[in-house]
Amino acid sequence: MNEKTPLAANPGWAGETGDFSQLTEEEVRGTTFVGRRPPDGGAPAGACSYPYQLARRSPDAPLFEGPYAERLDKIRSRYPDRRGALLPVLNLAQEVRGHVSAETMERVAEILDLPPAVVRGVASFYTMYNTRPVGRYLIQVCTNVACNLCGADDVAEAFLEHTGTGAGETSSDGMFTVIEAECLGACGFPTAVQINERYFENVSADDVPGILDRLRMEWSTREGSD
Repeated sequence: MNEKTPLAANPGWAGETGDFSQLTEEEVRGTTFVGRRPPDGGAPAGACSYPYQLARRSPDAPLFEGPYAERLDKIRSRYPDRRGALLPVLNLAQEVRGHVSAETMERVAEILDLPPAVVRGVASFYTMYNTRPVGRYLIQVCTNVACNLCGADDVAEAFLEHTGTGAGETSSDGMFTVIEAECLGACGFPTAVQINERYFENVSADDVPGILDRLRMEWSTREGSD
C-alpha cells in the first residue's frame, strides 16, 4: 500500500513527455542543457532570465567585466527604474561567483545606485540567493507535505549520507551542499529535488547514489572539455 505508482513517461527528471516518449532529456529541458549560453546574454530580451546557480563559478572572479559588462548593460536597458533590475543583476553576480557576499552586495548597490540596505534586504529575503559559499551542486530536497508523505526525509538523509555532510554543510571535495526546501512546486511528482537549476522528480532514497554519480561524471566531463 505504501508503494508509489510509477510514471511510465517520466524517467526521473523534470518534464513529462506524455505521448512523446521518443523525446530526449535535452529536447525536453531546452537549450540550457544542449549548449552553453553566451556570457554576454545574447538578445537583451533574454539577458535577464539566465540560470544563475551554475556548477562553474569563481568566488573571486570580477563581477561585471568583459561579456558580463555587456550583459549588465542589456539588463539595465530593460528597466526604466534601476531598482527593477536588482533581481537579475543579483542573479548575474551569483552566476559568476556562486554566492552573494557582503562585498558583492555593496558592488551591486554601487552599480545600480541603490542604498546598500535595499540590496542586502532583497538578497537576504529570497532563498534563491546564497549569502555564503555552497558546493558546485546545491541540492535542495523538498520536504513539504506532498514530498514528506512520499519519503522526502529518507531522500534528504540519503543525500547527506552519500555526500558525507550535515544539512547546509559543503562536502570536503567542494562538490555538494544539501539543504531542505519548503516547496519546489512539483507536488505531483514527489519527492522533488532541485540541483542547481535542474529538477529531478519522483526521487527515492535508492536513486540518490546514481544522481550523485551522474553529477560527478558531468563535472569531470565538463572539466575535461575545457
